[in-house]
Amino acid sequence: MEPGEPGEPGEPGEPARRLRDGDALGGRGLLELAVASGVAAWATWAALLMPGFRRVPLRLQVVEAYKQGLRPAVGYELNPWLLCLSNYRAWKAGYHGKVSFLKEDLWKVNLSDCYNVIVFLAPSVKPPLATKLLAELPDEARVVAGRFPFPSWTPTNTLGQGLEQVWAYDMKEVRRAAQRGSPV
Repeated sequence: MEPGEPGEPGEPGEPARRLRDGDALGGRGLLELAVASGVAAWATWAALLMPGFRRVPLRLQVVEAYKQGLRPAVGYELNPWLLCLSNYRAWKAGYHGKVSFLKEDLWKVNLSDCYNVIVFLAPSVKPPLATKLLAELPDEARVVAGRFPFPSWTPTNTLGQGLEQVWAYDMKEVRRAAQRGSPV
């Protein structure tokens, strides 16, 4: 290889060229490859998974549910990592046996026998969820939303503030507002 030719040792892209040509990478090349792989893995984590692992105001949600005299809660989660994290946090907060999370698709579960619903979902999911909850929940049900409120519903109660805020909605009141034609 002539001096100054692209791919010279120490040049950017040299580890990739070595991999392509079948040459040994050496210690520095392996380190560069490991760093690049780590950055790619972190970027994937940050973009796709980390939002679900942010601190969920579970304690406030459960406290609000129990303040209102609600029965033990069951949560639904498809992501196995978030499912484990949710069960762990419920146990750590002292709610073992009072709160549990199951690997189920929320959209396929019939909620007609639920009287307390605690949701932690992105704002984009709230409108279709509101439709499902209005169709399936009994009038006596209460919905507690963490981090993001239902945009078209007026809460009965709120607790906390900022990222720790939760909103409570009584379905009877939500339906009453919908019948009057006012914002639900």
